[in-house]
Amino acid sequence: MAVARLSAAALTRGALTPPCRRALCCSAAPLGAEMDAAVRDVVCSGSGSLDEVGGRLDRLGVAVSPALVGRVIDSCSEGGGAGSGRRLLRFLQWCRAKDPGALGGEALDRAIGVLARVGDLTAMRIVVSDAEKDGRRMAPETFTAVVEALVDAGKEDEAVRLFRGLERQRLLPERGASAGGDGVWSSSLAMVQALCRRGHAREAKGVVWHHKGELSVEPMVSIVERSLLHGWCVHGNAKEARRVLDEMKSSGVPLGLPSFNDFLHCVCHRNLKFNPSALVSEAMDVLTEMRSCGVAPAASSFNILLSCLGRARRVKEAYRILYLMREGKAGCSPDWVSYYLVVRVLYLTGRIIRGKRLVDAMLESGVLPTAKFFHGLIGVLCGTEQVDHALDMFRLMKSCDLVDTRIYDLLIEKLCRNGRFEIGRELWDDATKSGLVLGCSEDLLDPLKTEVFRPSCPAQRLNPQSYKRLTQRKKITAVGAKKNTAVAASRKK
Repeated sequence: MAVARLSAAALTRGALTPPCRRALCCSAAPLGAEMDAAVRDVVCSGSGSLDEVGGRLDRLGVAVSPALVGRVIDSCSEGGGAGSGRRLLRFLQWCRAKDPGALGGEALDRAIGVLARVGDLTAMRIVVSDAEKDGRRMAPETFTAVVEALVDAGKEDEAVRLFRGLERQRLLPERGASAGGDGVWSSSLAMVQALCRRGHAREAKGVVWHHKGELSVEPMVSIVERSLLHGWCVHGNAKEARRVLDEMKSSGVPLGLPSFNDFLHCVCHRNLKFNPSALVSEAMDVLTEMRSCGVAPAASSFNILLSCLGRARRVKEAYRILYLMREGKAGCSPDWVSYYLVVRVLYLTGRIIRGKRLVDAMLESGVLPTAKFFHGLIGVLCGTEQVDHALDMFRLMKSCDLVDTRIYDLLIEKLCRNGRFEIGRELWDDATKSGLVLGCSEDLLDPLKTEVFRPSCPAQRLNPQSYKRLTQRKKITAVGAKKNTAVAASRKK
């Protein structure tokens, strides 16, 4: 009877013990691994409110250690879910309440970096504020990640305030005595680069002015000037960009291809918006200036101009520039992007045969395209209802061994929506034989389930004279409507 009572009591205790604690009482060897797994499960993938996280961790009876904190941070970084930032914040606060010394500087930096990457700015602010209260310094890489996360989210003023606050408290990151000691120059440089990357050149200029003593020696001067030039170009201020470029030339700062490409991009996009007729002339002036400074223009430089000419539908000028590049008169040869930009505008303006000849000439010259080249052109042809020409481009793509699932999905859906189910079925069978897993549904191949697009009126092809008359008629109608509105308003008064 006594033995039976003892067994019953033991069974009762085993039934009342939580599953996680029963699993942790097996042996000493797997105890650490199972405890880590239980903690990571509670913090990273557990359900419930944030307050319940602390309660579950308390019931586990886990001992806080730097190694455990690091493993949990790595698990939250790998998960990257929507709520992983807040759960990581709750875990850090629980660790701070249990043992403030368990959160070392390295673990805290890693946690801040994870919060910056997942985009939880509120949790990141709280952890950074706690670190400030404790008088801890962030690592330079962590500070850069925090600043970039704030600037990318449109909080550039908050990033500058954080920089000023850390500077007042003498908590800016350090890089060692050999690199500057107090770290003001490295943090200032990180601020300038983060702001200029998003076009906030005016705010970056203020940081440079306040710390011109630390940033007035090489190599910081060159980096700052190039960053400011990039910032003004991203902002679209060609006047300030020209001023910075002239200062760089006069002070002897080495100019490279990226700086001139930034300025060329700014000039071309400004002319595209305000004066498209000056696109080629001003771009050629910038290219001539590049050569005079000893910088040879590359295909990327001409691609900036070709892109803007294509957006402005200036077909003849774009074709002429590509011709100069092909003939070697531009100083560089075209790449597949150059051909793509010109062929694309040819297709968009209805010059299909001319575009196909240009693609053949590109392949004959030895320029190898990528799958993106064919994706873009086939998408343009499908969008302009040139499905037969899109199929020709698809066959050319197959001959280059660049076919993938996306292009099959695009063509099958387009063909079936146009009522060409037989060709769609052929492409489906071809993709299946090749072992490709298509993203579109097989129901597209059923005429009873797929609605076929029927144009409400036949398409009318306008010649240039008819198009010009139609445009003038629309302008006259718009002006007459404005006059009638003005007359009606005056009569009411």
